[in-house]
Amino acid sequence: MKIAFFGECMIELSGLPLQRTFGGDTLNTALYLSRLGASRGLTVSYATALGTDNISQDMLGAWHAEGIETHMVKKLENKLPGIYLVETEPNGERHFHYWRNDSAAKFYFSELWSPLEQAIDNHRFDALYISGVSLAILAEEAKAVLITLLEKHKANGGMILFDNNFRPQLWTSKQAQYWYSQALPFADIALLTEQDEYAVWGKSDIVKRCQDFGCPEVVIKRGCEPCKIVSGLQSDYPDTVYVAANRVENVVDTCAAGDSFAAGYLAGRLSGSSETAAAELGHCLASIVIQYPGAIIPSEAMKELM
Repeated sequence: MKIAFFGECMIELSGLPLQRTFGGDTLNTALYLSRLGASRGLTVSYATALGTDNISQDMLGAWHAEGIETHMVKKLENKLPGIYLVETEPNGERHFHYWRNDSAAKFYFSELWSPLEQAIDNHRFDALYISGVSLAILAEEAKAVLITLLEKHKANGGMILFDNNFRPQLWTSKQAQYWYSQALPFADIALLTEQDEYAVWGKSDIVKRCQDFGCPEVVIKRGCEPCKIVSGLQSDYPDTVYVAANRVENVVDTCAAGDSFAAGYLAGRLSGSSETAAAELGHCLASIVIQYPGAIIPSEAMKELM
């Protein structure tokens, strides 16, 4: 199976002294899924926009080294990747500071015909993954273009994978409500962080809302608490399971915990595993990731899962 991701990858500055790496919610999930997918019959491609600078070239080289296909990456003159700085507290919690208002990824749909649309028209992948951040970074008209592409891919028989990832620095909860309402009716699997859902919608019934939108499978990520998975949501008898997270004594950095869980869950589900087995893989990967600094950990640290 071929899975495409659309989103933004940024330059990551973290640690003392500061170290330069790269990351971003969709890229983190794409990279970890690429690592896990190599032995599971899954291939990953990434759609975004970068500049023509050396750092953008470094990113492309790093993605190629991870087995990620980049034929849908646009290179824009006079644009650069965004930057974010991570401050990490002793307990592993982190704070982000962003410089991304003019980042290249925001202009991916600045032309009428994008590489992502061409790939959808040519049936070049089976599943398309976007997040709340994928939508939030775009101008309003570009958001509408992305929703149209979800509809087109779904109509072509493709899968849609959606992660809510809400960032209040990028938009208001009312804006997020509107655009999530546009995306969720197409989602085959919705990966929803519980606290993000509450921040967007208030404390309401997440499962009922997703059922009303037409989602067949919902995964509610709850940090170190058991995740809640409801499948067959559009049937008369939905199935609900809770899967406990792995306990970690030495939490170094919780950056990409949810992104890596999503990668593990999708690696399992898209290769035929049950919801429980997929969630166990997601929890296991996340528990390894949070024991290392930064969004992307060395591949050797997760070899037992690959």
